[in-house]
Amino acid sequence: MDLLSVLGVVLAFGAIIGGNALEGGHLGTLLNGPALVIVVGGTLGATMLQSPFSVFLHAIRQSGSVFWPPRILVEPTIKKLVNWSNVARKEGLLGLEEVAEREPDLFIRKGMQLLVDGSEPEAIRNILEVELDSREQHDLQAAKVFESMGGYAPTIGIIGAVMGLIHVMQNLADPGKLGSGIATAFVATIYGVGFANLFLLPFGNKMRSVAMSKSHYQEMIIEGIVAIAEGENPRNIESKLQGYQK
Repeated sequence: MDLLSVLGVVLAFGAIIGGNALEGGHLGTLLNGPALVIVVGGTLGATMLQSPFSVFLHAIRQSGSVFWPPRILVEPTIKKLVNWSNVARKEGLLGLEEVAEREPDLFIRKGMQLLVDGSEPEAIRNILEVELDSREQHDLQAAKVFESMGGYAPTIGIIGAVMGLIHVMQNLADPGKLGSGIATAFVATIYGVGFANLFLLPFGNKMRSVAMSKSHYQEMIIEGIVAIAEGENPRNIESKLQGYQK
């Protein structure tokens, strides 16, 4: 689990709730059902309208990567690639066939199978880069879904505020209904701006960061496999791949 993400969420919402309490407010003043329905429903509806179903579904699935990012083991992978290059120099590329079948990472396994099949280095690079680009674009589109939500939420919050004020204006003769209308107006704005800046936009940016980290890792794998195919010296391969370490 990414503790920094958890701490960020707790700190962000804790600051808002704590600040409200320090000013003498109560938690109940920030809870308003109609405002929540307007902001959440409107934001989701607008985002669904602009997003293909597959992209929206992928975004929901990938949202967990904010708190549980995939493990990217750069150093162990470099060691494996260097070890495989030694095997290839001693036993030939066919000596890696058993290794390829046991590899749990599907991306590495595909590259190793291409290597064992005797594909040209440039062909291996092109095939793996196509898959890398496709996955990266799919993940970045998922991040854009949350970024789009962050753009819509404040505007939907303003719509909720206007609706609340309309409700107030229609009930000027009935003071008992003024409070709920004014509360909806202001709380809807808080919900829209708060959700966008404390939750949705940070989620999108974190998902984008995770996607770029995965792509960087897979670029390293491509370089390592292509270097093995080209018969480079294992020490040179290790020196090259160490440049990908952060």
